[in-house]
Amino acid sequence: MFVQDNMSVGEVLTISALERELGIGKDTLRVWERRYGFPSPSRNARGERLYPPEQVARLRLVRRLMDQGMRPHKALRLPPEELALLSRAAAPGGEDADRGLLPLLKLHDPLALQRELRQMLMRDGLHRFVTDTAVPMVAAIGRWWERGEIEVFEEHLITEQLHRVLREAVSQITAAGGRPSVLLTTLPNEPHGLGLLLAESLMRLDGASCTPLGAQTPEGQIAAAVHASGSNIVALSFSDYFPAVAMRESIHRLREALPREVEIWCGGAGAGRLKRAPAGVLAVTRLQDIEPQLARWRKAASPGIEGRSARADG
Repeated sequence: MFVQDNMSVGEVLTISALERELGIGKDTLRVWERRYGFPSPSRNARGERLYPPEQVARLRLVRRLMDQGMRPHKALRLPPEELALLSRAAAPGGEDADRGLLPLLKLHDPLALQRELRQMLMRDGLHRFVTDTAVPMVAAIGRWWERGEIEVFEEHLITEQLHRVLREAVSQITAAGGRPSVLLTTLPNEPHGLGLLLAESLMRLDGASCTPLGAQTPEGQIAAAVHASGSNIVALSFSDYFPAVAMRESIHRLREALPREVEIWCGGAGAGRLKRAPAGVLAVTRLQDIEPQLARWRKAASPGIEGRSARADG
């Protein structure tokens, strides 16, 4: 459902931070270090492992190829150049369709970037801009960073302008009282919310009523917000680097805390790792699946659900 946001790493990470970033367990990282000689972290005064940015970037490529089916022992033995080449070939979207934005980004002019993005939005319309322009653009930005074509601050610059232009467009959609009512957020330790905004755009265009909470809302506060708002659906976004075990445990706890009729929709690249989900939890991993799922919900909605929301609204 929600496109994966880029996750840049421009600082030295501890093993705990690296586990959160990439979703690779500490024990696995230690085994790789011992068996393959990579990663090869340094140590701080307390003996904690420290991973420099270049090793984090390489591990990110290893993780991407593993998700495409490559065995770890093969990916870890690839030279960095070949690893990057295979990773780009495996990335969705093929060659960058947004190369024209790269020179503009290098001017470091946020207003110029906003103007260009607004023109693209006006040309395409919001629906097509989200599905055919913004999603490939996000993937392209990630590849630019991996190739070293842009700096971390430049990635942040263009992502922020895309976020502003989308939020501006979404704010102009009038869908008051639309059904279903959707609460959108991420869990703690998942700071990336651009995918939520893309999903919200399509939901509002389809007539749903959306309540965005931004990123990193504690589980208890998500449940409190649902009870206060009478939301029918909780939409969560997970990047590919959110630990799978933590995702499953959080979703099970949240499922138990919410009314049975409230659905949980999980999107983003990480949601594809959700196995044996509890009843009422859906992995909606593609943006184009949002409208069919909304139609399915409306068709299945019972008077009990509608009545519950009406009572909450009143």
